Amino acid sequence: MRSFTTLVLLALLLPCSALASPPQVAADQATPMPAWEQLTQAQRDALIAPMRARWNDNPEKRARMYEHARRWQDMTPEQRERAHRGMKRWRHMDPEQREQARALFQRMRGMSSEQRKELRDRWHKMTTEQRRQWVEQNPPPAER
Repeated sequence: MRSFTTLVLLALLLPCSALASPPQVAADQATPMPAWEQLTQAQRDALIAPMRARWNDNPEKRARMYEHARRWQDMTPEQRERAHRGMKRWRHMDPEQREQARALFQRMRGMSSEQRKELRDRWHKMTTEQRRQWVEQNPPPAER
């Protein structure tokens, strides 16, 4: 169970941090990498090091990091794929788009699926200026 939890933590957190020096990868990218149990200790250490540093450098964020890892374990492969796509979209957003996304997410949290659909439809019809005004009236929560 411990190694599974470690893998889940890595799967959740490694996309958020850059690997300083990734483990040696076979020149042929089509060659699958071995299972965790077949990795050398040096390869395992290289994978875990960024997570260890992030954990140690952010004691105030440890509970949140652990909760994310726990939730990741409960996700289906499809949910994990959607989460990866969402993280990729987030990385490519400019600061204003991120603020809008935070505001929308916060506002939609307590809504029924029908209400969320109505808000999404209205949002897509809004102009850039109307969206700015909406965010001013519905500010996102402060960043964690």
